[in-house]
Amino acid sequence: MSVFELAQTPVHLGLGATAVVLPPFDGTMEWYQRYGEAHGKDGAEGRLVALHRFEKDWATWEMHPKGAELVLVTRGRMTLVQKIDGELIETELTAGQAAINPPGVWHTAKIEVPTEALFITAGEGTQNAPEPG
Repeated sequence: MSVFELAQTPVHLGLGATAVVLPPFDGTMEWYQRYGEAHGKDGAEGRLVALHRFEKDWATWEMHPKGAELVLVTRGRMTLVQKIDGELIETELTAGQAAINPPGVWHTAKIEVPTEALFITAGEGTQNAPEPG
């Protein structure tokens, strides 16, 4: 068994109950593109498991059209902002609390203190935008 730092090397959960340690995450859209090319065959059933650390608000919004995303705060505090039926819903999460971004819901996050969160994402078709669609 090999030990790894999840914040640096995310994991792909794929078809057939597989788990694959991914190349080191560099924060670029190219990383996500390479991930999609390597694991796209798993379609909407594939899941990206990643641990991210934040010190400031997210700069963009995102949306996962084909599946839900679990967000679990492991340290700090995050205000998850979702746009549902044209309304902005803000939900504060603290360490140990989780929420779900439903498929097709645009979301972003406000960060007031250093925060760490675990994401389990159905990423196929993910979209990013400066403002919600």
